[in-house]
Amino acid sequence: MRTRDWDEDEDSRAPGGTREKERALKEVRTIYRQADAAYVPFSCSASGECCQLATTGRQPWLWLPEWELLTKGRPLPPPRADGGCPYLDAAGKRCTVYADRPFGCRTFFCERIRGPARQPAETVGVLLERLERVSQSRDATLKAPRPLLEWHAEAIASAASRQTP
Repeated sequence: MRTRDWDEDEDSRAPGGTREKERALKEVRTIYRQADAAYVPFSCSASGECCQLATTGRQPWLWLPEWELLTKGRPLPPPRADGGCPYLDAAGKRCTVYADRPFGCRTFFCERIRGPARQPAETVGVLLERLERVSQSRDATLKAPRPLLEWHAEAIASAASRQTP
């Protein structure tokens, strides 16, 4: 008979435990791969213009597990003075978290996109529903995604409060 470590057993039963979180992150990565596959016929100019959040007045909205994936094992970048996404490189042109970029960044409906006349809206809708279910499994109290900069500002404030005695 296999003996279990107490922490392992407790963690697997606790809502939001590490195993549950890792399963959610794995599912988010699967959803991201499927979104990327749906957009294979399309190309992006990679100008970084859509990442200039203050200029566009738009930003991706993330579910909890997307935020957890984005911040997992990474230092939290400071806010950008130019109002761009905090995950842009210093030049403001390239994403520093490209492999883990949020769903909204993968499926951004930009007028510069090139490809078939019709984007995969049905696929995007199905994948968004899956993201919502994954998020609900992590925290049933969260009923909607939140803007990237809201998640970021909250994390910055939380980090600052932990450093203040």
